[in-house]
Amino acid sequence: METKYSKVKSGLKHDIVNSQYAIHDKLPTESELMSRFDVSRYTIRRAMGDLEHEGYIERIQGGGMYVADWINKDKNTKLKRTIGVVTTHIADYIFPNIISGIDQVVSDEGMSVLIGNTHDQHDKERQSLINMLDNDVAGFIVEPTQSTLDNPNLDVYKTIQEAGKPVVFINSHYDELSAPYVELNDEIAERQLVEYLLDNGHEKVMGIYQVDDRQGVNRMSGFVKAYQNRPNIASLGDIMMYRSNDDIDAVLKQVKERISSESSSVPTAIACYNDELAIEVLGLLSNMGISVPDEISVVGFDDYELSKHINPSLTTMAHPKREMGVVAAKLLLSMINKEEVKPNILDAELVERNSVKKIEVDK
Repeated sequence: METKYSKVKSGLKHDIVNSQYAIHDKLPTESELMSRFDVSRYTIRRAMGDLEHEGYIERIQGGGMYVADWINKDKNTKLKRTIGVVTTHIADYIFPNIISGIDQVVSDEGMSVLIGNTHDQHDKERQSLINMLDNDVAGFIVEPTQSTLDNPNLDVYKTIQEAGKPVVFINSHYDELSAPYVELNDEIAERQLVEYLLDNGHEKVMGIYQVDDRQGVNRMSGFVKAYQNRPNIASLGDIMMYRSNDDIDAVLKQVKERISSESSSVPTAIACYNDELAIEVLGLLSNMGISVPDEISVVGFDDYELSKHINPSLTTMAHPKREMGVVAAKLLLSMINKEEVKPNILDAELVERNSVKKIEVDK
């Protein structure tokens, strides 16, 4: 159970790091805090003493208590040699390879990595950023959370920039922020992938894209552009959209409804936002008794390690995961050293496996 003293200390610290009290703002009086937290004067003074010792507040003789410049307060050398890495996931999918690339570069410089996981949720992104800012990391490498939606954490990023801490974005970026990024050319890569399906006779392709991140929107744009170059079959393409917080069973139910139709618009191929979704779709088709690739072909994106081991092995676009981590880390170190940097766009390569069948097109 949290003690009264801990409740006061954590409550005030939360208000400070979340900018409810800005740097140099005057804090409430002891009497006001006693009333707010319903504790004794001794408890307030004990909590305030700890926060003062930790550099969050400062006392001015005869003038009360104020928020100190806690962002730039002195920390131990070890923390100043730490890089903050915030991604939507950590231990699965493509992220271990990205983080490994980052660690390879920063460890060579005698630095370490502090990792935060947002689960693609803005509140967790905020929590991770504030925690790392509080720990005085030297800089940030961040994968944006739901990057096509309005971001409620721009104030935290502004605080980071005002503190002079560099930020590099990976996989996507926020238009509202001026910071370098390392991304894939998602639109071109997806266009290449869909054109590969079209070249193999699949005129009726269904694309399924996550539209609350920039990668998904750009890949969807690549799908559209592949069809734009073939006006005679442009009307045959079909797009289905979903968001990251949608229940996967609900998404698959929509897919099932579209491919169960008796109409002539049933796709002969499905292009998925990423390999994770493609693997789910393969499972759905198997449960429906639909053979891949004999009846429907399926492609993914990212070249997830599992993609080569499933049956059939998945045709996909290879995400340069480790390279992305390496490039992002080098950019950040250059920024820490006050060097000029530019955004980097990486290429994805087509990986042909066994989930696509060439079909004959009626002349």
